[in-house]
Amino acid sequence: ANLVLHQTVERIHVGKKYGDIPRGIFVVRGENVVLLGEIDLEKESDTPLQQVSIEEILEEQRVEQQAKQESEKLKVQVLRERGLSVPRADTLDEF
Repeated sequence: ANLVLHQTVERIHVGKKYGDIPRGIFVVRGENVVLLGEIDLEKESDTPLQQVSIEEILEEQRVEQQAKQESEKLKVQVLRERGLSVPRADTLDEF
């Protein structure tokens, strides 16, 4: 069965912060549905996470991704210095 979701939000988590981005209506093909559940709003309010604005969470996400990329570049550089080569993630499907 297909799903039609109304008033959907995308929740982005970065560390102990989160932000909700309103996305509207989504149609999900049934073959892509693995699990469906309901959120308990009472338990959600007990979370230790801090809600922040959309702009702030997107900036936090950008900074986190940039730090991850820098870490990955350093890792690849160290491996190359030791004579090892690591295929890029976007070329793995070619093998």
